[in-house]
Amino acid sequence: MADFVPTPQASTPTAAELVRIEAAGLEKLATRLEGPMRDTFARAVERIVEAVRTRRRTIVTGVGKSGLIARKIAATLVSTGTPAQFLHPSDALHGDLGVVTAGDVVLALSYSGETEELLRLIPVLPRLGATLISITGCTTSTLASASAHVLDVAIDREACSHQLAPTASTTAMLALGDALAMEVSARLDFKPRDFADLHPGGQLGKRLVTVRKLMHTGAEMPSVPPTATMPQIIHEMSAKRLGVTLVHTHDRLLGILSDGDLRRLLERNGPHAFHKTAGEIVNHNPRTIPPETLAIDALILMEQRKITSLVVTEEGPHGPTAVGVVHLHDLWEVAPEAPASESTEITEFAEVQEGGDPSTTSDDGEQEPEFPGIPDDEPGHEDEPGDDGRL
Repeated sequence: MADFVPTPQASTPTAAELVRIEAAGLEKLATRLEGPMRDTFARAVERIVEAVRTRRRTIVTGVGKSGLIARKIAATLVSTGTPAQFLHPSDALHGDLGVVTAGDVVLALSYSGETEELLRLIPVLPRLGATLISITGCTTSTLASASAHVLDVAIDREACSHQLAPTASTTAMLALGDALAMEVSARLDFKPRDFADLHPGGQLGKRLVTVRKLMHTGAEMPSVPPTATMPQIIHEMSAKRLGVTLVHTHDRLLGILSDGDLRRLLERNGPHAFHKTAGEIVNHNPRTIPPETLAIDALILMEQRKITSLVVTEEGPHGPTAVGVVHLHDLWEVAPEAPASESTEITEFAEVQEGGDPSTTSDDGEQEPEFPGIPDDEPGHEDEPGDDGRL
């Protein structure tokens, strides 16, 4: 016997129609934010910002479905730099109200504005010195009347065909909470790197790791003085295993040498290459990045330029000073994918930093040094990985 498949009633809204009901509620909220609620919303944002700057918190509270939305709003505030905490009204009434201190903001969610547990908190909050901000669908409710700022999330209808289950109303609450969190975050000048500090785990944290946390520094950073001989250069490259060595004085970066540069030098100049010093063959225009560059951006640059190491520099009193070297393999560990759509900004940045002529770059992406007395009519060669997979 074939399975029975019930036929929807003609009056039952389709899934798409239900989504449109919720979208209509959001559109109404957006119109309100652009018009009659604009100033109120701005004052609510300012009050939360003030709380953050005075080392106070935003306590978010609600019951039932509104309570679930309140938890999400608190989590969003915390992850975007605003100290916040969810507090269930029942717990607050039985001792946990002690978490609320003078200067805190209490953000209360109730569509009706008449939730009993919330109303029992109202007389206590002024004595604690907290500011009450409400998110409600009834601006004449008891909760709204007791609030310093009222954020209206009224909708025309719920997506529930019986108008019972909170659906469009909770969606509007969530959207308004997101808007609050994003506006406060912007006012606090919250940066992607701040976000990374709060999200060290998972893909979000990995995508926001900076080069500073990955670069090789100190004794791990390959470096030779301009007087270094060819054997000394080769020894430093082999010992540090990054495929490059910096050439610099104690306070100034002079340039860089890659093992690809050395191979081309030997191919072109033969045994005479061993009489050269680092200062004579150095590439004076290496591609450099600041230490706060995101790892994903550094990876994009390396893949575009077909290079395996980048010099990390900071501006010193006598010009750029090398503070580290980052290798392609270091970046693969935290940024395994480099979307092409993200590459434009870092490409433009790198071209400004390197300051060299793109026409003189070799196949491995390093700028071709102009070696004295060496013909430059032979093409460069792609670098080949060594036994350890590095150049």
